[in-house]
Order: sequence, then C-alpha cells, then structure tokens
Amino acid sequence: MGAPPLTQKEGIYLVKKLFSSLAAKLKGSHKVVKEVAYGLMLHEMDLEMKKEKGHLDNLFMLVVFGDLIGLPLLPPYHSLRLLPHILPSLETWKRRVLREKDLTDFVAHDL
Repeated sequence: MGAPPLTQKEGIYLVKKLFSSLAAKLKGSHKVVKEVAYGLMLHEMDLEMKKEKGHLDNLFMLVVFGDLIGLPLLPPYHSLRLLPHILPSLETWKRRVLREKDLTDFVAHDL
C-alpha cells in the first residue's frame, strides 16, 4: 500500500538535509542580491569617484612634477623631496599625460 512510516531518527535526518540544502541555496542568493543592489545603487557613483580621483592625481602630479614634461610650476626642491614617494607611479603618469588624444577620447567618457 503506502511507504512504511519513517522513524524519528530518519525524519530528523531528512529535515536537517532539507534545511542544509536550503541554507546553501540562500547563501548563494544573498551574494547575488548583494551584487545586484551594488550595481543598482553604487556602481556609477564608484566609477565617478575613481574618475575624479584620477583627475586629481593627474593635477597633483602636473603641479609637482610638471617640469618632467616641460611645464615647471614648483621649485625643484619640493619636487625632489616628494620624488621617492611618487616614483612608482611616475612612468605611468608620464605615459598617460603625454598620450595623443583626439576628440573621441573626450566624448567617450560621457557616453
């Protein structure tokens, strides 16, 4: 006729197995919900802040080390005092500032 009734031990085992699999699925969905919420609320602001930080970094490097690209603004004494701290990012800054740009570079950032 029907299946034999489960013992209490078997029932507890099945319930624990069901809840553990349910918890595993919910743990994965929590991460997805968190990433979607970040994308909806914070991603654009995060990109804008990174872009603003890059612009300020370029401006600081230009004021302090402008003489390396032909635009002296500060006396060399202050530049030389800051040089050891800036040395790791100096080559990438020079490449970024001296790169040839055209009109599409300026328009592409706002699209």
